[in-house]
Amino acid sequence: MTHGSFSAQNGARGKGIEDYQRLEFLGDRVLGLTIAEWLYQNEGAAEGRLSQRLNVLVSRQMCATIARGIGLGEHIRLGKQARDDGGSDSENILGDVMEALIGASFVTRGFEPTRALIRSLWAEEVGGRAGQAKHPKSALQEWAAGNRRKAPEYRLVDRSGPDHAARFTVAVAVKGVGEVEAVANSKQEAETKAAAAFLRQFG
Repeated sequence: MTHGSFSAQNGARGKGIEDYQRLEFLGDRVLGLTIAEWLYQNEGAAEGRLSQRLNVLVSRQMCATIARGIGLGEHIRLGKQARDDGGSDSENILGDVMEALIGASFVTRGFEPTRALIRSLWAEEVGGRAGQAKHPKSALQEWAAGNRRKAPEYRLVDRSGPDHAARFTVAVAVKGVGEVEAVANSKQEAETKAAAAFLRQFG
């Protein structure tokens, strides 16, 4: 799964290396159709309710949550700056890569196996059953939405130490609630720790 920053970083050597955006475009549509069909078959709700559930289930946040659950972040090829900035745990990047993976499955394996893949990965979310413990960033995102607050905002407070032993201090804030800081060896780990600490303090 190649992010655009990887090709850009490699300059001439990166020419001809496609990123995942075209597959993301395709996977988004395959996911939407699969979830829509699934909801239509299983629920007798009115159109408005079905649309509401569909929007949540195919959202970037949901795709990112599924991606974290299968460890997709560690398989993304990122440029150094994007990786240092926590790209492998970015909500936007993980959501896009999850859609790209679905697109790749559709191209190489066809619709039926891809639909089965989606149904397996999304089973607990569509069924409304409680799953495994959510990633702290996803849990905080849902907590904020459930409490009618704006989305959490992450801010890099400080970066210290040499590259091989860097220390990142990250703050996460929810407007009208508070702010919490955490320190870790990577920006993404610091964000995760900050989200967990925020939920312990305010959740």
